[in-house]
Amino acid sequence: MIIESTRNESVKRTRALATKKGRSETGLHFIEGDKLVREAVISGVNFADAFVEEGHDLMVAILEGAGAKVNIVSRSVMKSLTNTNEPQWVCASVETPSYALPLCYPHGLIVVLDGVQDPGNMGTVIRTADAFAAAGVLINDTCADPFAPKPVRASMGSVYHLPIWRGDIATELDRMAEQKFTAVCGHLEGEETLPEISGDTALIIGNEGHGVSDIIANKCIKYRLPMYGLAESLNASVAAGILIYEMAKKINAGGM
Repeated sequence: MIIESTRNESVKRTRALATKKGRSETGLHFIEGDKLVREAVISGVNFADAFVEEGHDLMVAILEGAGAKVNIVSRSVMKSLTNTNEPQWVCASVETPSYALPLCYPHGLIVVLDGVQDPGNMGTVIRTADAFAAAGVLINDTCADPFAPKPVRASMGSVYHLPIWRGDIATELDRMAEQKFTAVCGHLEGEETLPEISGDTALIIGNEGHGVSDIIANKCIKYRLPMYGLAESLNASVAAGILIYEMAKKINAGGM
């Protein structure tokens, strides 16, 4: 049977995931599109409800194999569920991974986001961290929700490839220091020469408008990206991409 009413209980339950409250209360988040749904299946994410337009029997079989309750829906219902102007033919609600802090941080590069609030920046930084084999991403309570629809889309599935932790950054940097991590942050008052690093590193990216908070910056080696043109600063995700690349290159060169 094809669901044609937007008042269907499964549809209403899934639409509520567009809000932070809905995601928090259910422990679920929303994904849409063939690529992202397949990425979630491959990554072993736990599915709740899935919605597929008629005529996509292979995807129905894939989703049922992943444990989803599959609903066949009309185009109008699909449009009511999704967050894009021209949605694809599949979407789902899936279990949100735990934000629990690790007992011991893994070796390598940890990307730390201090108040990154733009959803697109959040997803893009996570995707970049994944691309350069970061060991995880640490966020604080003032950051955008990485499992809101826009960050999940911007990450292109990278939210499922590496751990994302949430905690007090100052406290966690102290814990990392005990593990001999070097903390580096992008800062307008920093040196334009990259510090010598060869191992475990925490790279802190600050808020789009205010940068890294003073209490965090004071725990870090400050580094300023040299600017050769007239622009005084870069978009947070662009700056993060350059810094993540440079840190990953140094760490890999050190044999990590």
